[in-house]
Amino acid sequence: MKGKDIKRYSLDEVRKIKGGTDWERLEASGDYQGQPEFEVDWSKAQLVEPQPKKLLSLRVDADVLDYFRAHGRGYQTRMNAVLRSYMEARKQSD
Repeated sequence: MKGKDIKRYSLDEVRKIKGGTDWERLEASGDYQGQPEFEVDWSKAQLVEPQPKKLLSLRVDADVLDYFRAHGRGYQTRMNAVLRSYMEARKQSD
């Protein structure tokens, strides 16, 4: 996707876009008041902004690439996750 394909909308513009959401009903119903499934301590939450990825040329065995591609879209992200897991495991053992 190229930058020129990205469109930005304000919240009001998004609400005006025809869709299947009944915004008036949702606003009138208020927040969910039932029993929470689990407690969340938002006071310790931190915003983590992902760092931009580095572009590189990487040679991998054909069967490795075929394996990751066979699982569909996002194969590069999955390959990155495997490399990250390996890196973190090695950091703990160092």
